Amino acid sequence: MPERIEWLDDGTTGGSPFNPRFGDRYRSEFGGLSQAREVFLKGCDLPAAWASQPQWCVLETGFGLGLNFLVTWAAWKADPLRPRLLHFVSTEAFPASAEDVLRSAQSHPNLLVLAQELQRQSWGLLPGVHRLAFESGQVLLTLCVGDAKAMLREQSFQADSVYLDGFSPQRNPDIWDIHTFKAVARCCRRGTRVATWTVARSVRDALAQCGFMMKKVPGTPPKRDNLQGEFNPSWEPKKARTLPMRRAAARCIVIGAGLAGAAVAASLARRGWQVMVLDAAAAPAAGASGLPAGVMAPHVSPDDSQFSRLTRSGIRATLQQAETLLQAGSDWSRTGVLEHCVTHARTRPAAWQQEYAEAAHDWTHLATPEQLARASLPLGTPALWHVQAGWIKPAALVQAWLATPGIEWRGDAVVSQWARQGSAWQVLDAAGQELARAELVVLAAGYASRALAQGADMQLALQAVRGQVSWALHEDGITNALP
Repeated sequence: MPERIEWLDDGTTGGSPFNPRFGDRYRSEFGGLSQAREVFLKGCDLPAAWASQPQWCVLETGFGLGLNFLVTWAAWKADPLRPRLLHFVSTEAFPASAEDVLRSAQSHPNLLVLAQELQRQSWGLLPGVHRLAFESGQVLLTLCVGDAKAMLREQSFQADSVYLDGFSPQRNPDIWDIHTFKAVARCCRRGTRVATWTVARSVRDALAQCGFMMKKVPGTPPKRDNLQGEFNPSWEPKKARTLPMRRAAARCIVIGAGLAGAAVAASLARRGWQVMVLDAAAAPAAGASGLPAGVMAPHVSPDDSQFSRLTRSGIRATLQQAETLLQAGSDWSRTGVLEHCVTHARTRPAAWQQEYAEAAHDWTHLATPEQLARASLPLGTPALWHVQAGWIKPAALVQAWLATPGIEWRGDAVVSQWARQGSAWQVLDAAGQELARAELVVLAAGYASRALAQGADMQLALQAVRGQVSWALHEDGITNALP
């Protein structure tokens, strides 16, 4: 169930949100808007710090009702010098309902439109990582549902700003302890700005032990003081993982124009890269991505495995792209999908029928008698109904991605070899003629990728796997129900 919130009548529009679990307010009685702007934005020197940067990443501990995200998004939207990409990463152990998120914004009319879009995408927030995309993919919200320490240890990103938020240290000490701050520090670089509203001695001591240099500054009412600072340890931090390299936008060659190649090309182009997509075929999506249509549905497992969570992330991302780029009804449709478990009943995680029942129902539930009847299955047949599922024409999605500004497509371009030439990669055809040159190459040629890698003296752990396409006869009467 979503986190239960009580709305206190304090004279503000919609009331003031109160959390019974922790016995604390979600925001100051003086209003959350000034706190978000003065404590967090100003405390991290935003928007000045991100001016003219290619991208900016904000980490927040405690998403709550999303006010800090909405205020940061609004500041980004209003700034002519904003970064091309804003990535907001937030943790939340007990997500609120989408309705409460919207109600919280009722007292802030300038945020209402943004809050409505956030509400529209705030469904199915099961434990795990959820990526929500706004502003045509230029504003990303990565919502980590679960314990902050555990979730942050699994992430690989580099934060430029950190908002330390949450209920008071007395009410929710776990979010303010040294172990949480260690997990936060792993996501920081030297110079990452940090801001919070609390000046509790235990918090200051724990932050100092983790390499954060903090100072008291005049606070926002009702607080006399706030904390600001930066990550600047006196030691050289050990990096237990390799963080993704943050490159300045440049040129990239993508070899392969199927779903994988087109997706990465569009993602790079949105970040300001100039992308050349090469393919041996005369048209994009000439391989498996050119199938007439495909069914998309999440995987379900009793332990909610990493694979199951990954498929849900993929479904959410695909639906976001389809809604933005394709024509519903002709290119794709969120029809729902019935999964008939032929050999045995598919077991859902036990928690999906208990504390996470509402979020799980947004994704998958037992097929109803009506749904079984429509599929000509007898009552009691073990089957699941996937709500966020349907069909899509892969080639249409590939074409839409390749139409992203900044992408150039070239067909009949057979890549035979590629090699490093100074600071760039040179891609050649069979005659040794240069097809393209760029600072980065992405290999997305499917079955041909292994041979291309070997041709460049790269031994990649790739294994060819035969795909599978299912065909079936159908009666004329159901033709209209098919894509």
